[in-house]
Amino acid sequence: MQNEIIIGKEFPTKIIPLIDNAKNSIKIIVYDWRWYENDPGNIVQLFNQTIIRASRRGVKIEAIVNNKNIFTLLKENGIQAKILNISGIVHAKLMIIDNNIVILGSHNYTHNAFVINHEISIILKECDIIKDFNLFFTSLWY
Repeated sequence: MQNEIIIGKEFPTKIIPLIDNAKNSIKIIVYDWRWYENDPGNIVQLFNQTIIRASRRGVKIEAIVNNKNIFTLLKENGIQAKILNISGIVHAKLMIIDNNIVILGSHNYTHNAFVINHEISIILKECDIIKDFNLFFTSLWY
């Protein structure tokens, strides 16, 4: 498997298939995550629906977010979510799929990040360093 750079608008088209192929777990840390319920064709809402589908087919999803509205929407859709009660904010944008794929970068889960902004992220696949991202997530989750 090869690592990949994701530039700008490529994010949803590269990440949605990875979520669709998740077998066991998805761990998420994201600063800003939006829900576009009244715009089901919005690319972020398609991304959100992909996360919900993964959860419904048995993939364990844990998400650390900053926003109470997103926290509530995730919980309502059967997704484990937390807002950290620590000083400062969680500004990271990290997704770990099946403990062997990491997506890390500047993309929030918003329309601006997916369509307008000049964002960059990376997909790391089956690298030794992935265990360190898992440790970071675990240190915040528990």
